Formats: sequence, structure tokens, C-alpha cells
Amino acid sequence: MSHVVVATAYGGPEVLSLIEVDPGEPGPGQVLIQVRAAGVNPADWKVYTGTFGTDPSRLPLRLGHEAAGTVLRVGPDVTGIAPGDDVIAYRAPGAYAERVLVRAAATVPKPPALSWEKAGGLLLAGATAMHAVVATRVGSGDTVLVHGAAGGVGSMAVQIARARGARVIGTASVSHHEYLMDIGAIPIVYGPGLAARVRAVARTGLDAAIDTVGTNEALDTSVALVSDRHRIATIAGFVHGAALRVQVLGTGPGADPGTEIRDAARRKLVDLVVAGKLTVRVAGTYRLADVARAHRAGMAGHVNGKLVLLP
Repeated sequence: MSHVVVATAYGGPEVLSLIEVDPGEPGPGQVLIQVRAAGVNPADWKVYTGTFGTDPSRLPLRLGHEAAGTVLRVGPDVTGIAPGDDVIAYRAPGAYAERVLVRAAATVPKPPALSWEKAGGLLLAGATAMHAVVATRVGSGDTVLVHGAAGGVGSMAVQIARARGARVIGTASVSHHEYLMDIGAIPIVYGPGLAARVRAVARTGLDAAIDTVGTNEALDTSVALVSDRHRIATIAGFVHGAALRVQVLGTGPGADPGTEIRDAARRKLVDLVVAGKLTVRVAGTYRLADVARAHRAGMAGHVNGKLVLLP
């Protein structure tokens, strides 16, 4: 049996419960994982707060999209993965659990030096950041603006862009500027006068911009400073981004899900970790029973890094 987190109704974090279920045996193409860490992401609470609809027939809702853990059993046709292997999984529906079934193809080996907490928070934010960097064609010699650069996705985008040889300017509150410098970004504060501050730092101009916060300020500033709108991407400002005709990425209305790019990102992200070019900043860890507290922290915003559940 396995303890899992479910939403028993639509609403706020108060609808979350911990129940016990039989995870089942792995079928063709599947592996059963003992979860050591599961990443917390905004997509998790959007499932039960009504962002994706409130169909009562879908209740109770299992939560979670990414996990790191140890393989317990493998399906009859699975090769290359064996019980006892430590893996990271994304996409892993229902990852808020002690044990979870996932597709073998959705897993990659966990580097021994990568902690469970960091492994559990690597792939969803990392794949999202990789999608944005690839979509905006960031490369060597480019100057890139990343909005929300200290957050889970933003900090990954900074590091991936830096690994590609780009110069990165990142927006964040002053309290996060030291962290941005540590990961190779030039920090600036957001708010009134943002465009002027970016111009002062960019010197020769901006080649691309990545928005992870979805504010009108972020998108309007990007459009004002980047001449090619196809080199501007947002993962949060779906309505305003579409109106400005920049790239809208992710699961929002009319967005490009980038499925192939995100799936291919799994191994690339692990390779960057092994090469010392990418790290995950963990902002806080919680037990499964404290999932509501974790979600309230995430919903409040300004979390510096990833929140992670430890079953």
C-alpha cells in the first residue's frame, strides 16, 4: 500500500487529504518507484483550484508531476532499468505518493552526487526552462533578459542560457540579487523604470527575453527591448503574451506545449548537472502530510527556489 495526496474537492489547500491506496503492479512499459522526493509546482495546485476546470467526475484528484526515487519493480517488457536503480521521473502523474507507477521512458538515472531533494525538483522546472531557451534560440554571444530569474524556472533558464554561452540579465527583488550573481546573472530589480535599467546594463541591446512571471510589465518591457518577437517567450502571461504575438509556452490556452523539447530535456538537464553547469536551489522541504502548508507557501509567491515533498 502507498500513502498518496488527493484533492477531494475543488478549492484551496484545505481540500487536500492523505489516503492509502494500492499502487498496483507495473504493466508493459512501466516501473514502480519508491518515491524519495517529489517536486511541488504551480501546475499542482492549478489542478484543484479550478484553473483547469471543476469537473466533479474527476474527483478525487491525484497530484504531482515529477519525482525521484528507487525502482522497486519493472514491467515485463522493460529493459535497461532494474530494481534498485535510482531514477528521476517526469512526467510522473500522481507523484505525491510513497510509491508511484510511471512510464519507464519517463525516467533517467539519478546522478549519485545529486541529493534526493534536488533531484525531485529538477525536471519539470528544468524542462520548462529548456523549452523557453530553445524556443527563443538562445546561443553563444546573446544577451538575454529573464524575468523572475530567482524562481524555480527562472533560475534554471539563467543557468541553461549561461551554459550556452549567453550573457543573462535577471529580474528579482533585491534580496535575491546575490543568488543571481552566484548563478551567473546580472541582477536588476523589477518595477517602475525597468526598461531604462535594462538598457543601461544591456549596452548593445537584448537578443531575447524569457518571462516566467506573466506580468504586463515583464512582457511590455520585453517587447520594447527585443526587436524580434519570436525571440520572446512567456510561460505565464498567456492572454497578454498572445495579444503581443510573442511565443506562449506551456499548458495555457493556445500555448505550445513543446512536448518533444521537454521530453528530450530530461537527459540534457542531468548532463548539465553532472558537468557542474546546473544546480537546483531547494527553498523548503515538507512531509506528505504537510502538503497543504507547502502549497500555501508556493501560492504566496516569492519562493526562492523549489519546494519539495519528502514521503
